[in-house]
Amino acid sequence: MVTERTRWWRAAGAVAAGALPCLAFPAPALWWFAYVALVPWMLLLRSAPTGRRAALEGWLGGAGFIVAVHHWLLPSLHVFLLPVALLLGVLWIPWALLVRELLGGTPHGWRAAGALVLVPAGWLLSELARSWQGLGGPWGLLGASQWQVPPALRLASVGGVWLVSLLVVAVNCALVLLVAVPPARVPAVAAVAGCAVLTGAVWLWLPRPEASGGVLRVAVVQPGLMADGPDGGSAAGATGAKATTAAAADAAQRRFDAQERLTGTLAGRRVDLVVWGESSVGADLAARPDLSRRLAALSARVGAPLLVNVDARRSDRPGIYKSSVLVGPQGPTGERYDKMRLVPFGEYVPARAVLGWATSVGKAAGEDRMRGAAPVVMGLPDGTRIGPLVCFESAFPDMSRELTRMGAAVLVAQSSTSTFQHSWAPAQHASLGALRAAENGRPFVHATLTGVSAVYGPSGGRIGPELSTSASTAAVYELPLARGTTLFVRFGNWPAGAAVLALAAYCALRGARAVRPVRPAPEPSAPPARTVRGSAARPGR
Repeated sequence: MVTERTRWWRAAGAVAAGALPCLAFPAPALWWFAYVALVPWMLLLRSAPTGRRAALEGWLGGAGFIVAVHHWLLPSLHVFLLPVALLLGVLWIPWALLVRELLGGTPHGWRAAGALVLVPAGWLLSELARSWQGLGGPWGLLGASQWQVPPALRLASVGGVWLVSLLVVAVNCALVLLVAVPPARVPAVAAVAGCAVLTGAVWLWLPRPEASGGVLRVAVVQPGLMADGPDGGSAAGATGAKATTAAAADAAQRRFDAQERLTGTLAGRRVDLVVWGESSVGADLAARPDLSRRLAALSARVGAPLLVNVDARRSDRPGIYKSSVLVGPQGPTGERYDKMRLVPFGEYVPARAVLGWATSVGKAAGEDRMRGAAPVVMGLPDGTRIGPLVCFESAFPDMSRELTRMGAAVLVAQSSTSTFQHSWAPAQHASLGALRAAENGRPFVHATLTGVSAVYGPSGGRIGPELSTSASTAAVYELPLARGTTLFVRFGNWPAGAAVLALAAYCALRGARAVRPVRPAPEPSAPPARTVRGSAARPGR
């Protein structure tokens, strides 16, 4: 019998177990822990006395996972992070019911084999649902914890981060069978061996990105924190909106000056492209021809175009945009990309009429940014084409895939995580570049204002040193260019389709069994009647 005290302990255990996988992500980056991190949660779910209890513990565990992986949002969202986590935690309820249904009791044979397929598919379904931008986007996908594991990156080139997530959950599921269900150890061992064989086969036989023979020398300019402004926190001594705005403008100007000075040190170093971080320019270049002229002169001095990021109200249309702008010796080239996917609450407030009060609780956007209409591929003077992304757009596999299909030879993400400078966020964000590089077979540049900045080769391996959150410098990287198409670029997120088909087939089978008419049990034949003499009476006599 489950007591009230036991229920509370189980609920607390679900929250804690759901939070465990956060240790596999940066900054702890215990990548190997991902393969066992779900085991406690799954053991709890399989022992749930009822389906309703399993749903509750799946919900609480999902909320614990969201809070743990995104805890660095607390300075911005404050208590608002809790209702967001509770909302997203609902997405793990179907997975929790699958775990109880397929792993509860003593599964063996086909039921155990089905669990090894359907439980990972159920987890992937929750990742797909929360990857919708309206629910926050695909940050903290379980497969992303494997960003520094070369065999996992090879799998990402086949099926994206989604295939890696499936593999990680399958190994956790097999371990649950090994620990809790002795009769199912044979399929469990076979599953682990199958995952190892699949990974090994992909590692050994799948062609690697083919080098094109070209090298692009890219400089990343990271100015570091600007105190008393948008990078450094509150404006010291400023009171009122006008004073705060003036302090922010002053900080933006000092940041521009710092980037200009650092970029000037690149003169004579034969670079092909200079990349500044997100919000590196705080005024529209059409409205500030003085800044445009300074950037053009800087490009001529360095001998390379500058990819800057303008965060300002545009002069040619209403609203504030975040835009990647390419500037050459003659000024802006006309190549411009407006950010399409905005950060919820950070850059816009969903349903502002209802949730606008969030601006008074945390650091939610006081005014919604405007969205761009389409991705853009830009051409460099040597003919190399680059695909820009802004901020957390690097978390969306489909966006970098689309740029690659449009002909981008190099993917560039301009970012700023200065609000979360002393948290796990900068390292988590930088790690995403490794996955996008491996998925697309293209080098990836992650340039930030305040770190962590990093550059990855076409296979996802890091090139050169990363720039930490304490660095203020300009660093040059040699990017080997590659050609060819990965399976992920060619076929997209096919693991999601496979997972949905597997779950649909399971639901159809369960539905067919539910509606199948129950045949009445055959009536037992009556024992033969016996006569007075003790002999059995025969029919017809």
